[in-house]
Amino acid sequence: MDLKLTAEIHRDGEWFVGFCQEVPEANGQGRTPEECLQSLKDAVLLLMEDRREDARRRVTGDVRVLELA
Repeated sequence: MDLKLTAEIHRDGEWFVGFCQEVPEANGQGRTPEECLQSLKDAVLLLMEDRREDARRRVTGDVRVLELA
């Protein structure tokens, strides 16, 4: 999947913290900006996986895969 989201990174003392504007519940942190971005990416992916599983449990109709490229 090739989906580009907005990562907002701030320095907080010795740490970098990151937020994703499109997925406000996701956040990440790291000692470097790169670690922070990876942590944020992992958080977004975990959140999306959890939401997908919840949605599939509620589906009563035909289930299809929606690919974003």
